[in-house]
Order: sequence, then C-alpha cells, then structure tokens
Amino acid sequence: MPTALCPICQGRVFVDSSSDMGEVIVCDECDSELELVGMDPIELDPLTETDEEEYDDGFNIFEGDED
Repeated sequence: MPTALCPICQGRVFVDSSSDMGEVIVCDECDSELELVGMDPIELDPLTETDEEEYDDGFNIFEGDED
C-alpha cells in the first residue's frame, strides 16, 4: 500500500492504491483531513474550509456560480 507523509504532523499516511485524485484521506496520527493531490509521487495537502464546503454540498455549486 502506498504511503505519504502527513503535511501537518509528518506521520505516515497509508493511501489505498485505488484512491482517486481529490479524495479525502484522514491521518491516523493527528486526525487531519487531507486531499490527495498527486499520485506519482503520492502528495497530500491539508483540506481547507473552502475545500470542505465543496464536498459538503455534493454539487460543488457556490452562491457566486448561480446566475
């Protein structure tokens, strides 16, 4: 199973080989939510509040997008 370092705590994060770009992965050591942004090599970025809102609504539509 591929691994990467958590950008928050530097702990080892296991990434399922069937994971897709943009998938949210939780660090087992610090419970940070991380977004999979690179596959070769595995790269993780901290999930920001804006990113979380995008996943919460399920449609990725924001107030400014509606006309």
